[in-house]
Amino acid sequence: MIEINRALVPAASDGKPSALVLSAPGPTIDPHAREVPMAGQSDSSTASSGGPPRVRIFVALKMAPEIADQLAQMALELERFPVRLIAPADIHLTLVPPWNEVSMPDAVVKLHGVADRFGEFVLKFRHVGYGPEPGRPRLLWAECDAGPELARLRATLLLTFGQSDERPFRPHVTLARLRGNGASIARKCPVDRALALTQRVGSVELMQSPAPGESGYKMLASLQLGADPDFSERAGCL
Repeated sequence: MIEINRALVPAASDGKPSALVLSAPGPTIDPHAREVPMAGQSDSSTASSGGPPRVRIFVALKMAPEIADQLAQMALELERFPVRLIAPADIHLTLVPPWNEVSMPDAVVKLHGVADRFGEFVLKFRHVGYGPEPGRPRLLWAECDAGPELARLRATLLLTFGQSDERPFRPHVTLARLRGNGASIARKCPVDRALALTQRVGSVELMQSPAPGESGYKMLASLQLGADPDFSERAGCL
């Protein structure tokens, strides 16, 4: 069943909704998503710029609570070092990096269009360690297999939202951000081990980045995968 959520739909001149934003069952679209200023920019300067309000958003896969808890536990051994541990509720796999969005309804419609075309798939975590560069680590992360379903979903999302990411695709979830000398932390607390965790992915999420000086991500919308599970196979032939 598809629920119709009108919270983010702009009204036309006659007072009726100009469009319908469809969201799959699950967390509803947050109508209170607020504008997030860019780094070095205050809330007031953003609001007074004269342009439409912008929300700093990205597309990601949220981890199931039981998986997120297990992954977060792996980072606790770094508590005595200068690191920022990621809360279980914030653990996610980024598919489209953050951008400034002026139309939340449009973003939700685009995400819905992509989610309808892909079926559920299994995410496999294979390794936990430091990255992205072994000699100059900045993160403790858990890496996943870059399977064909995940790669196609990411490529379609990047194209749909007009975004790009030139870095090699290394799907991962960040468990801690290292501060200061990451190489020193990695030497004092080596973490390099195999994982055998799996999660069935059944939805894709639109997330809001925290404002400068704040922490925590906000889930704005969650769209179920699988309305047309065969489309992803057909899309590979296009």
